Amino acid sequence: MNAGTGIKVIVTMIGLDGLTTGAETVSMILRDAGIEVVYLGCNQTPEMIVDAALQEDVDMIGISSHAANYDQVIEVVNLLRAKQVNDIPVICGGNIPRSRFSALKSNGIAEIFPPGSSSEAIVGYIVNHARKANTAPIVEALRAG
Repeated sequence: MNAGTGIKVIVTMIGLDGLTTGAETVSMILRDAGIEVVYLGCNQTPEMIVDAALQEDVDMIGISSHAANYDQVIEVVNLLRAKQVNDIPVICGGNIPRSRFSALKSNGIAEIFPPGSSSEAIVGYIVNHARKANTAPIVEALRAG
């Protein structure tokens, strides 16, 4: 399946979260779907993630979170907004308590994928909500016009 051809996503862990299995598995799923993955690995700061996102011109940021570092995840969104970058969605996955979902979403996290989320759900969300997916109709309209 090459549903994501042309889409580029950062996959990373934030702060002291060193559990890499989920992020590595999702990276392989995304690559198999034709999505380009920039894998940053663990121990990333919000600043490092945002800098990499801007340097790599990514269409989405995916953060694997298994620690209580939710403020750092929200800080990624805040740093993007401070740089007036409002079109790169930030998604999370991992062992995030459902009680945290509404706070994360109200602070700008686009979607959360808990354990057990299907690869189809993850790939489908990225293909339909990545920055490139949201700008494709505009580009097509400009070409046609």
